[in-house]
Amino acid sequence: MTARHQRNLTRRKTLFALGGAAVAAPAIAAIAPYAMAGQTGASTKAAAGSLPLTIVNNSGSFGNRSVHVYIVGNQDGKQVRVTQDGKLAPVSLADNRADGFTDYALTLAASGETRLNLPFMSGRIYVSLGAKLKFKAVKDGNGNAALQFPAGWVKSDPSFGVLHDCAEFTFNSAGMFCNTTMVDMFSVPMNIRLTGAKQQTTGTIRKGGRAAAFAAIKRNPDFAPLVVGDLRIMAPGHGLDAGVFAKDYLAPYIDQVWSTYTGKNLTVRTNAGTFTGRVRADRFTFTGPASVSFAKPSTRDVLFCDGTLAAPNDGTTGPVAAVLGAGFNRSTLLGNPAQPTTKAADFYRTKLTNHYSKAVHAATVDGKAYGFAFDDVADFASFIQDTAPTAMRLTLSPF
Repeated sequence: MTARHQRNLTRRKTLFALGGAAVAAPAIAAIAPYAMAGQTGASTKAAAGSLPLTIVNNSGSFGNRSVHVYIVGNQDGKQVRVTQDGKLAPVSLADNRADGFTDYALTLAASGETRLNLPFMSGRIYVSLGAKLKFKAVKDGNGNAALQFPAGWVKSDPSFGVLHDCAEFTFNSAGMFCNTTMVDMFSVPMNIRLTGAKQQTTGTIRKGGRAAAFAAIKRNPDFAPLVVGDLRIMAPGHGLDAGVFAKDYLAPYIDQVWSTYTGKNLTVRTNAGTFTGRVRADRFTFTGPASVSFAKPSTRDVLFCDGTLAAPNDGTTGPVAAVLGAGFNRSTLLGNPAQPTTKAADFYRTKLTNHYSKAVHAATVDGKAYGFAFDDVADFASFIQDTAPTAMRLTLSPF
């Protein structure tokens, strides 16, 4: 079985705390070895070095002059931004203005569509509505210029009160790999249309989907504190870190999984082969193409798909960790001893589950979303790729 795509397993680890916000060089969705269905080999046909990018403001709530776009990320290990004319410029501390923040906003056309150019890089396309974001240029741990990125889950963040969201991408000679992400939060309805060998769209929010997601989270007393006014819903992992989500929320489910598989086997199918596991001496130990084992995860480990469920890009531990992480978030591990579960109707059916991810998936037209970091397991993430892209279109849709 050949992987359809492969996601950079450390893309969520490229962010680190600095002054309550994040300094990042996002290395986004280039690779994901866990999509289990409908997989084909990837072409090596080179993409063009500059990709036409169209921004469409169909929000219905904000005019073009009130929408601000930022394209930031990295190229060759250096933090960069895209200028209005589609060129790369390095992040520089000298770009901080008198107020202490940069102004890397790209201007939209007075009306209608805005056409930009996207050079080779890996990064994010941020949009803010009604006000500009406050990116601060700082020195990273190596003394190089870097950006403090907005952190919509940190009250002290200078952009906390700004309505904003982002899409993620890697564009290089292998092609375009992109997604609309809800891993950190859900706020602005947007979708990506990628044209190339074929035309693909991802992330489309159904009519009323944003309001439905907010309402669903508000109805759940455990998750309701994740709603920040009408600005956003923060992901539960960030809510846990902020002290508004229970640190032991998933503990009963995790304990039940550990107890269940002390007495029987769990099989995990990956691109590397099938692993068979059982809990022994309080570790979930698997045999198969390699021997891998995991300590019992915490609620935080599950929500961030990290800690004991960290997935190194080693072809063995990583794939098993990803499938386990998806099974915990989707609460399918007790109902199916053969993972991954590939039927969406079987996801999120228990009381203790990732109701945030459930809500954002329900908000999309095709049921695909990046509700947690391993949502690409069995191909349920809002991710698309093309090895010969000719155009990209980011559309803000009605609230």
